[in-house]
Amino acid sequence: MRTAMSFLARLDSTVSRYLAEVAGPRERLALLRWQISERHILDRRETMPGHVTTSAFVLSPDHAQVLLIDHVVIGRWLQPGGHYEPAASFHDSALREAVEETGVAAAVLHSWHRDGDLPFAIDSHEVPGNPRRSEPPHIHHDLQYLFIADPALPLIAQEEEVHAAAWKPIAALAEIAPVAFARLRTVGVPG
Repeated sequence: MRTAMSFLARLDSTVSRYLAEVAGPRERLALLRWQISERHILDRRETMPGHVTTSAFVLSPDHAQVLLIDHVVIGRWLQPGGHYEPAASFHDSALREAVEETGVAAAVLHSWHRDGDLPFAIDSHEVPGNPRRSEPPHIHHDLQYLFIADPALPLIAQEEEVHAAAWKPIAALAEIAPVAFARLRTVGVPG
């Protein structure tokens, strides 16, 4: 239980800081904050009605492209990410997912983060159930981080979860992740 408590304390601090420093006026994260206050074990995928995931917006150095995956279960293009796995920081968990799913090499945390663990965006969203895992539809509280990588380096899609990994125009994020896409203006990406 000690690990769960330290995870919750770290998550609580991260979410509070995000709400104070980054979030827009309509971002309240009510369910996530309630689950934290109720001491739900949010680093376990079995926790319902939701649990923590991490994901990576991997941008090209000129911010013109973003690395996306064609997700097997969800059936559409998304940023790489997945269920939280223990890591020194939340952004380390996000980067591990990006590397596992795409094989992206030499990705570095974007300077927006100032070498900290403050999420670029937190997106609590519904996901379909996964019958293979006996999971009902539920909520992913996704801590999202920005990274930079060279789009000329080869990619290797993780075939169990990903049909393909590819660099797409940054505008593809408008539909996939509207909050993060709008926030990209703060790092010099035209909206």
